[in-house]
Amino acid sequence: MTIRVLIVDDHAVVRQGLRLLLDAQPNIDVVGESPDGEMAIQMARALKPDVILMDLLMPGMSGVEAIRQLHTLNLPSRVLVLSSSLEDQLVKQALQAGARGYILKASRSSELVEAIERVAKGQSMLDPAAAQVLMQQVQSNDPLESLTAREREVFNGMARGWNNAEIANALNVSEATVRTHVASILDKLTLRDRTQVTIYALKRGLIRLEDLS
Repeated sequence: MTIRVLIVDDHAVVRQGLRLLLDAQPNIDVVGESPDGEMAIQMARALKPDVILMDLLMPGMSGVEAIRQLHTLNLPSRVLVLSSSLEDQLVKQALQAGARGYILKASRSSELVEAIERVAKGQSMLDPAAAQVLMQQVQSNDPLESLTAREREVFNGMARGWNNAEIANALNVSEATVRTHVASILDKLTLRDRTQVTIYALKRGLIRLEDLS
């Protein structure tokens, strides 16, 4: 199957280089080039390419907005972002807008071709660096990540139904210290009491019912 590709990038030299690379592939046919998001939408409607290779940082309509509008058109085309940016919000916004993949312009040509082939098949493709950015963002937004190592130990005891004395004995600290940690944990996780801590841990899969004392 020949994969029909539309290239969207505001730099003519980049578009020409991509065309030369992709036209050399036996299973890829570049059906058009666009210097901006608005023209990309018009060309996508007319050409209905299999894959739209989309830059994000362009004048006028941004790549993210173009992806968002393309997604609402229900075209058969799938968007693969090709960008030099690893800014975390940009990666997240592009994927939320409907992009099926995200690859960096610094990637090897073989990696780009593989990404196009995978996206054309309906699969997702994330550059390892972009995947790492997303992982870090998810972790930074997880309130559990805000707990210190000691607070996490106290949290584990609370989740299992241990009282302050039991936690203090297990951690070899005073009950006063445990009470301080308990207050901090409830505040950071915006929970009211120990029961909510247990429910929170069960929902997150951090403990099982048989772990409860």
